[in-house]
Amino acid sequence: MQRQTTIAKAQDIERKWFVIDATDLPLGRLASEIAVRLTGKNKPIYTPNVDCGDYIIVVNADKVGLSGDKMNKKNYYNVSQYLGGLRVRSSGTMLKEYPEEMIERAVWGMLPKGRLGRQIYKKLFVYAGPDHLQEAQNPEKLTLKF
Repeated sequence: MQRQTTIAKAQDIERKWFVIDATDLPLGRLASEIAVRLTGKNKPIYTPNVDCGDYIIVVNADKVGLSGDKMNKKNYYNVSQYLGGLRVRSSGTMLKEYPEEMIERAVWGMLPKGRLGRQIYKKLFVYAGPDHLQEAQNPEKLTLKF
């Protein structure tokens, strides 16, 4: 007896909304868990070429944790393609001024690149404070323990 492999279709996928409180969670572990849930790898219906994931809302991004001396030694780089156009910011600066971008960059690095990755990335919403704008979707609270 042969078994049939089920392939997920875009119209058959049920998506849920989840809220994650990033307070004192390690950045890398948080980002990897978010990437798994955005892509849908935690579901049995996962198909690599279809967006099977859920929507994720991250609150308290300004309270995310970093281990060791990463606050001072880890740097984020941007290049404008002009001479002298390299901008370097430390993790401490990023956490104070751009906490949303810090989590978004970590998650983006773990998502597939290309059209599907950009589609998956649009389901991520990051907020520095405890409030978010997606109350109408009635998101479930997701507690992560590392």
